[in-house]
Amino acid sequence: MVSRAMDWMRQALKDLEHAKRSIEIGDYEWSCFAAHQSAEKAVKALYQALGKEVWGHSISRMLQSLSEVRPPRELIERAKRLDRHYFPSRYPNSHPEGAPLDYYTKGDAERSIEDAEEILEFCSESIRNRLRIGNE
Repeated sequence: MVSRAMDWMRQALKDLEHAKRSIEIGDYEWSCFAAHQSAEKAVKALYQALGKEVWGHSISRMLQSLSEVRPPRELIERAKRLDRHYFPSRYPNSHPEGAPLDYYTKGDAERSIEDAEEILEFCSESIRNRLRIGNE
């Protein structure tokens, strides 16, 4: 199987930039969703680098299922926070009334970006370590 790890990671970085730009225009719900997408794609990049495939959208589940690399507990907590944004950031019927834009704040978006950045860093470092080991 050809590794697409770098493709997944490049898209993860692009999604993170989208999350940051969304804050600038006040689209906090989209910022949270883009941060989720960024972290999800970074984790999928790591799976690719390990020669594995993974399906789904739960970042925390994917991280917890890694057997070759053990993410720290704090990273799993960050992933769980991001997982909470997968549906509610996009769908009005995820809330008792109103639209997602009524429920998301700048603080939510900033925290989501910080969480995604930590997950991306962990995945990037794990991929670099994997590539270094593979080349020895």
